Amino acid sequence: MNKVLILDCGSQYTQLIARRVRELKVFCEVLSCQTPFANIRKFAPKALILSGGPSSVYDKDAPKISKEILKMGVPILGICYGMQWMSQQLGGKVERGETREYGPARVRVTEPSGVFSDWPEAESAVWMSHGDHVASAPNNFQVLARSDNGLLAAMGDPVRKFYGLQFHPEVVHTPRGIEILKNFLFRVAGLQGDWTMQSFVETKIKEIQKCVGKGQVLAAVSGGVDSTVMAALIHRAVGDQLQPIFIDNGLLRKGEFQKVQDAFKKHMGIHLIAIDASKRFLQALRGVSDPEKKRKIIGHEFIKVFDGEAKKLKGIRFLAQGTLYPDVIESVSFRGPSVTIKSHHNVGGLPKKMKLKLVEPFRELFKDEVREIGRILQVPDELIGRHPFPGPGLAIRVLDKITEASLSLLREADEVILNEFKKSGWYHKVWQAFGVLLPVKSVGVMGDGRTYENVLALRVVESLDGMTADWVKLPHELLEKISSRIINQVRGINRVVYDISSKPPATIEWE
Repeated sequence: MNKVLILDCGSQYTQLIARRVRELKVFCEVLSCQTPFANIRKFAPKALILSGGPSSVYDKDAPKISKEILKMGVPILGICYGMQWMSQQLGGKVERGETREYGPARVRVTEPSGVFSDWPEAESAVWMSHGDHVASAPNNFQVLARSDNGLLAAMGDPVRKFYGLQFHPEVVHTPRGIEILKNFLFRVAGLQGDWTMQSFVETKIKEIQKCVGKGQVLAAVSGGVDSTVMAALIHRAVGDQLQPIFIDNGLLRKGEFQKVQDAFKKHMGIHLIAIDASKRFLQALRGVSDPEKKRKIIGHEFIKVFDGEAKKLKGIRFLAQGTLYPDVIESVSFRGPSVTIKSHHNVGGLPKKMKLKLVEPFRELFKDEVREIGRILQVPDELIGRHPFPGPGLAIRVLDKITEASLSLLREADEVILNEFKKSGWYHKVWQAFGVLLPVKSVGVMGDGRTYENVLALRVVESLDGMTADWVKLPHELLEKISSRIINQVRGINRVVYDISSKPPATIEWE
């Protein structure tokens, strides 16, 4: 089987490398760069990719990769830090740069071979993000490209099939990056693109059956894409051994509690245990405004409720969640020493001594891949096409202390937003659209009277995977309609503003 192993040296882009490799239908996995060589050898990769990372090879605590990988006889592609580490190990020279390169740049290809095979253009746009650079390539390496600053941008040893890139081919800001990866995988490593989401489904079903055995699986479902498709996959694997539970935490959208129950019963034929625990959650959140505290409180309450329900059911040994990779990479140092951005209740709020074993089949997937799995499992389009909704719900869209009044305001505004997006045909054109209730009041005039009421921010983004996102240039007529309806119909909001921030530097959610 064609297998590529990606060693994560701490880059926030590591999983994007995996994403691009999968797009080319090659199976891959991500492991920490500090994985013992015995485990790497056991994986038996047909090629290795070393990711970038924030460290310098000269740092005392720089990521250490086993030198033995250089003797495995498999093709290796080093990206940024990966290139610098490989160069240092093989006798090249790495220097701390006087000239740093961050953001868009151009490189001139001097040798159109290897990863640049059939390269028709001398210059190409790329995305740089480095301070150190390779001052001189190791023996037997050719210089394949240089940057505008004259720095070595790519190198290769065609005999050992070792290649290094100082830029990031995995990001969309390197337009021809996918061609570089394709050349490495197919021309250099000689792999075949024969892995698909269908094969992923078949493999995961077998893994779940082997892991679960005859045990019962308690599944946390929310009605969102991730948990819905997760439930469908596990149900396909173990049938009625799945016990999905849907909890009303008091932070759901308008009518959501009943809609989710109807969807599971009518469209998927899965019995759903529905629990109204809204009072419990709102009581725990009373007086809390800090977003991290909100997330942790919600996570802990979820686990308490699930533990309580598990005790009522017989044979429950597993807890299934629809955790995705963006949840993980933004929550914890996952596999490599990457930077924590925010906690997530799926991955950051679990007690260390939880009695149930976790089942997270989508932990390394992106949402669009999960949607593809949903189509394979014949989950209705109306369920898999829904916009993402955060695990902590409306708690992180009320940027202040949680009250029933503030939640009610946001629910009504949210209903207007989604209604107008569906009516206008824009719902399926964007990644996500929602409102955020700000901890700000403004003066307004309605009729002959003065008002002093809440401000709502409208957030609409387009994205492929949630890792990066751009704000959407909506028609002014749609913005006007949404604003007018909210101000006139939702008593308590007298101003609507539009968020024009991209990710990065902002996140999609405000908290």
